[in-house]
Amino acid sequence: MFAFTLTLWTVTVHVFTAARAAGTGQPHVIGSLMPIVAAPGDDVILPCHLEPFMNVEALTVEWSKPDLKPDPLDRLSRVEYVHLYRDRREVPDMKIQSYVKRTALFTDRLKHGNISLKILNVTVEDEGRYKCFIPKLNSPFKDSIVQLVVDPNLKETTTTETTLHPRTLQPPEPKNETNLTGGRSHLALLLVAVFWVVLVLGGGVGGYLFHRHKHHQQNLVKYDAASHTI
Repeated sequence: MFAFTLTLWTVTVHVFTAARAAGTGQPHVIGSLMPIVAAPGDDVILPCHLEPFMNVEALTVEWSKPDLKPDPLDRLSRVEYVHLYRDRREVPDMKIQSYVKRTALFTDRLKHGNISLKILNVTVEDEGRYKCFIPKLNSPFKDSIVQLVVDPNLKETTTTETTLHPRTLQPPEPKNETNLTGGRSHLALLLVAVFWVVLVLGGGVGGYLFHRHKHHQQNLVKYDAASHTI
């Protein structure tokens, strides 16, 4: 139940943020509306991009786990990154050790606003929320959250034992990718909108029927009392 509530909250935040950003006409970072589900050992892509598309090759791109906090007893401690891209290259010195040689951006797609992250050979420990963030983006909508679920009950679909090489990480061409992502995003937004409309209308109708039933019961009690008095 908690996982469902968290997912619903994440989707709701995405929808309202996207709607607000679209209304301002400013670029905004958009992650996956729904959780990414994988089996241990899978290679996964955490989708994240900018709308409208813009070249971010010269900007810093940060991927982190926002639920990880620095040690409060160590003033020199810091939260490290899942992946950090700065000055047109990866910065491994500030990377969480368990993600070393397991992550990559699609660097040849940064010019199209694609800041998706690939993680190789996921484990149960990788599960959680991931934040894609462009700190110097000229917009108040600089980040988005992507939820990764690693289910041990799922069958592994892919395994990669070789060292990560950027040339092996080729996403679809921009035209196809735009159509696919846009179509899924609009479908997801439509489904969420329908869900909330049904929820609101259902609550309103239910409340009306409950109030009517209660009022009817009160009238019956009054009528019964009046009959006994007579």
